[in-house]
Amino acid sequence: MARRALSTLRGRLFALLAALGGVTALAVGGATYYSVRAEADVLFDYQLRQTALSLRDQGRVAPNEAAALADPGFDYVVQIWSVQGLELYTSRPQGMTEPLPPRAVLGFSHLRLGGQDWRVFSAATPQRVVQVAQPLAVRQKLAALAALRSVVPVAVALPLVAAALWWLLGVSLAPLARVTQAARARGAGARDALPTAGLPGEVAPLVDAFNGLLARLDEALDAQRSFVADAAHELRTPLTALKLQLGLLHGATPGAQQDEAVARLRGGIDRAAHLVEQLLALARAEPGAAAAAQPLDLAELARQAVADVQPLADQAGVALALDAPGPLPLSGDAQALRGALRNLVDNAVKYGARTVQVSALRDGGAPLLRVDDDGPGIPPGQRERAFDRFQRGEDAGVSGSGLGLAIVQAAARQQGAAVRLATAPLGGLRAEIAWPAGAAA
Repeated sequence: MARRALSTLRGRLFALLAALGGVTALAVGGATYYSVRAEADVLFDYQLRQTALSLRDQGRVAPNEAAALADPGFDYVVQIWSVQGLELYTSRPQGMTEPLPPRAVLGFSHLRLGGQDWRVFSAATPQRVVQVAQPLAVRQKLAALAALRSVVPVAVALPLVAAALWWLLGVSLAPLARVTQAARARGAGARDALPTAGLPGEVAPLVDAFNGLLARLDEALDAQRSFVADAAHELRTPLTALKLQLGLLHGATPGAQQDEAVARLRGGIDRAAHLVEQLLALARAEPGAAAAAQPLDLAELARQAVADVQPLADQAGVALALDAPGPLPLSGDAQALRGALRNLVDNAVKYGARTVQVSALRDGGAPLLRVDDDGPGIPPGQRERAFDRFQRGEDAGVSGSGLGLAIVQAAARQQGAAVRLATAPLGGLRAEIAWPAGAAA
């Protein structure tokens, strides 16, 4: 198919250039015809005039001149009358059926005789009137022959020019053919950049864009492979623990020991289910995943996220506060943003905060979601690593998958926002999801 596309492009260029050459040849022929026709009119008019003037002052036509004028190859018609109307001389070339009219229009004029158009020049003296005429077809024939002579060399050279043009087009498209061949020869796992050496300026940007796409695809696939490897590693531990707990349950005696084993098994299942939910949330927020953009209100979304975490906060004795003074219209994925904000609040509650402040406001005209807490926070030197997958805090007593901030960052990027970590006025961690100013609906 690629070879067929190249052949089609080559054929189209060849057809267009050949058509341009043909039109140029016809234009040259037409211009030559009209140019020669104009020059022939001037020349033949001069000859008509000189012939008439040379015969006007002669008393009679000499025999040798009469023989020349009567030559069948001579395409002029000459007639001489006396002022009394007597015909003194008439030459009639072969094929002429009608004589010139006896009344002459002095100077140049046109006549229609015997189905032909004639160019006539008349001159008068006190003794005689001379008319010299010539068929216009003679002039047209001469101009056509001149135009044909100018077009014939072009027509003869046209096959050679066409062959050279076809070869040049093939040479010009050869770099594109090499790129096509290189792309076809690659396997499914090859994502190296295609060669761009020698490509014309019109094609190089297309190949560069395709190479950029390959680079982004390579990054996305590497991220997916890393994600799958990390997920498999993280899932191995809870699944192994579930198998052990199931074995303990099988060997436990009925009563308190069995109830404790069931409780441990239930807790393990809950942790595994939470990890799977976190993994699915991260997969939905990965680059390239479809984002369902729809109108939403960040203030209402913050209220919903706080309501989701309120039971956990009540259980841990954490005071949740919400500051959402007015609507914050935006276009984005409500589910992804609600999950991201819920993860931020959930982390603050789990890592020892006693007070958590959630804000939905504008910062310089740009929408902003902010979570402040009075917990231990994250040291500045560790904040960049906090967004890595499966990166847990230093508090080993806190259960979790280490995916919370990774999910928040992926969801924010998917919505065109950025995540910032800083020290909160309460002494703990400040986490913000900030949009650019132009994101406000």
